[in-house]
Amino acid sequence: MSILRLFSVTMGRISTFRSYQIVLLLAAAMAVMAFYYFGSEKQNFSSTTKRIKQTQASHNSNRNDADLSVDTRSVHHEEKTGIRHEQDGLGKGPGEKQHYHALMMFTKVDRSMNLQSKFEVAMRSMAKHGRFLEDEVLVLHYVSDAASKELGVRILHELLVEATFQYEVVFHDVGDLTEKLFPIVEAMQKHFSAGSGAYYSDAIFFLSVAMHRIMPAEMKRIVQLDLDLKYKSNVRDLFQEFRHFPPEAVIGIVREMQPVYRHTFWQYRKENPKSRVGEPPPNGLPGFNSGVMLLNLEAMRHSALYNKLLEPERVAHLAEQYHFRGHLGDQDFFTMIGMEHPELFHQLACGWNRQLCTWWRDHGYGDVFQLYYQCDGPVYIYHGNCNTAIPDD
Repeated sequence: MSILRLFSVTMGRISTFRSYQIVLLLAAAMAVMAFYYFGSEKQNFSSTTKRIKQTQASHNSNRNDADLSVDTRSVHHEEKTGIRHEQDGLGKGPGEKQHYHALMMFTKVDRSMNLQSKFEVAMRSMAKHGRFLEDEVLVLHYVSDAASKELGVRILHELLVEATFQYEVVFHDVGDLTEKLFPIVEAMQKHFSAGSGAYYSDAIFFLSVAMHRIMPAEMKRIVQLDLDLKYKSNVRDLFQEFRHFPPEAVIGIVREMQPVYRHTFWQYRKENPKSRVGEPPPNGLPGFNSGVMLLNLEAMRHSALYNKLLEPERVAHLAEQYHFRGHLGDQDFFTMIGMEHPELFHQLACGWNRQLCTWWRDHGYGDVFQLYYQCDGPVYIYHGNCNTAIPDD
C-alpha cells in the first residue's frame, strides 16, 4: 500500500508540471547519461584528476632534479621591473638561489651583421666555458631597443644551447634607462663624448657611471661586459674578483693596453713632465678600458667620495685640471677620476680583458706601444676592440 501511495503522490506532482518543464527534465537526464556513456571511453572526472596530479608530480620531480639543468633554464622576456632580486651572488640565505648579474649593451644589433657575429662569438664561448653550481643562476641583462630585443629573443636560446648552467634573460628598454640617466650624466657628457654637447641619446654610454642610482637597491653587484668578447675561461671566476676589492674600491677594471691616454693627457703631461699620468705599466697610470667591469653597486651607493665626483662642478674641475677632452664615455670618466683617486678601483689582471686593438701602434706611438700592449699571464677573456680579429680556439 505504501508503494501505491508513493506512486500516486509522484504522479500527482508530475501532473502539475507543464509540458515544457517535462521536456527540460528529460533533456537534462539525457545529457547526464550521454556524459557518462561517452566519457567512459576516454576519461571521466577521476581520470582527469589523476592525470593532473601525475603532471604536477612530474613537474615537481623535474624541478628538483639537479641533473636536468636544461629544464631549469629559462628565458624571461621582461622589462626592468621584471628582474628577480633574491640574491646577487657572493652570499645567500639557506635554500635560496644565488644570482650572478651580467649586463651587456644590445642596441642596433638588428641592423648590423658585424654586431650579430660578435654577439654569437661572445654567447657561445660564455656557454661553452661557463660552470656554475646547482643552486646558482646567471642573470643576463641586455639593454636593448625593440627591434634588437626581438632578435635577441629569437636567437639567444640557440646561442646558449651548450650552457650547462641555469640562466635567466632580462631585457631593459634603452629609452627608459636613458630617461633616468640623462639628468645624472648630462653635465659630464661634453667632457667625454665625441660631439661638442650633451646629446640625449649618448647618455646610455655612461650607464656604468650611475647604475647604482637607477638599479633597485636589492641588486648589489653586477658585471658589465662589451659584446666583442670571447671567453676562454669560466665567467663565474670573474665574479670572485669582488672578494678581492680593497675597502674603498667600488669598481673592478683592467688597464688600457694602448697609449690612448698618453695622447689624451698630452697637455697635462707637458705641464707636469714628472707625472705618472698616461705612463705605461707597471709604474705608470695608463688609464682604464671599460670592456670588462665589476660594479659593486652597494659600495658605489655608500661611497661619499664617488658620489661627490659625479657632481657637475667636480667633473668640470677635474676636466679643467687635467685638460681632459675624451670621446669614450664611461671609460674616460673612470680614467680621469682614477688619476686623482686610484683607491676607488680594484685593478684586475690584464688577462680578464685582453685587448687586441693595435690602432695606436700605427698612429704615432709605435716606439712605446709594446710597453702598454704587453700582457703577461693567462688570458681569460679576449677583447676584439676596434674590430680586431679574435684568435681561434
